Amino acid sequence: MSDNHDYLGTGNTSRLTADATFLMLKGAGYAMMFCLVIWVSLVALQGIGLLLPEESRETEDPTPFSHLLSDPAINQLT
Repeated sequence: MSDNHDYLGTGNTSRLTADATFLMLKGAGYAMMFCLVIWVSLVALQGIGLLLPEESRETEDPTPFSHLLSDPAINQLT
């Protein structure tokens, strides 16, 4: 029996080109999905931020070091 299973009659060079092209398109598809997931996440975060009340956007941050320390006693390290 013949080991030649090339039913389409393509040569080795065209087969290699087709395989490489398919792998490049597959990688481009993965990159597109990655970028879309990041974009959808950012849009969701923006949507959640727009749902917050206006007062929450104007208040100071609740973290202790979110403002400039103006008291010299606090600025001094012991």
